[in-house]
Amino acid sequence: MDQWRLRSSRGTYVLLVASFLLIGPTVAGVGATLPLVVVFAALAVAFWAGRDSLRKLPVVAGYDTGWYARDSWLAAALSGVVTLAVLGAPPPELQAAGGFAGLVGMVNYFLRPLYLLIVETILSVVRL
Repeated sequence: MDQWRLRSSRGTYVLLVASFLLIGPTVAGVGATLPLVVVFAALAVAFWAGRDSLRKLPVVAGYDTGWYARDSWLAAALSGVVTLAVLGAPPPELQAAGGFAGLVGMVNYFLRPLYLLIVETILSVVRL
């Protein structure tokens, strides 16, 4: 059960960081272009290569930031995929896509207790 809790928490982190990465360039007026996809891909590779170093980040306010940060490469990769999906979109549309990724992350965050309860209940019934 703890794996479900941890994975759902990591999913929220990945979606929120992807939202930040997608919204960031739009503030500078950058839309969904192929060079932006390349930047996200390079960022994903850099985060993937440095994931062991990121794992060593300290615990802050009771959260193991290194445990979350090692998945930053997934957020950059997701940002690249979303940018490819809306390729050619102007900055406001890319910003909306980033906002949607953040919204999905927050829905996951708020509904986690509900679907974790459902999984717990199903697992307890199956174990009988």
